[in-house]
Amino acid sequence: MNLQISGHHIEVTPALRDYVQNRLDPVVRHFDRVTGVSVILSVEKLQQKAEVTLHVPGKDIYAENAADDLYAAIDVLFDKLDRQVQKYKQKVQDHHRGDKPVHHEAE
Repeated sequence: MNLQISGHHIEVTPALRDYVQNRLDPVVRHFDRVTGVSVILSVEKLQQKAEVTLHVPGKDIYAENAADDLYAAIDVLFDKLDRQVQKYKQKVQDHHRGDKPVHHEAE
């Protein structure tokens, strides 16, 4: 899995990088077909903003959140992402679990 963390108007410190990776681990454990993750951390006026794009086969899952504290923004962001990933995983499983149509030959 390819993880890319970048900062806009903010330096991505090793502590921030570790925090993002630790919050990402449970999400990836829920759905093992993640091919890449792109995280952008930014500061806009007084708001700390975090956004993430999770790449899975056939779809990109996007979430964003802004808060006064960057760590709080990251927490809420990954909670949102986790819910989206579980919803997508359930949809994929339901789709593949559907009954196959039975073809009857004409008599």
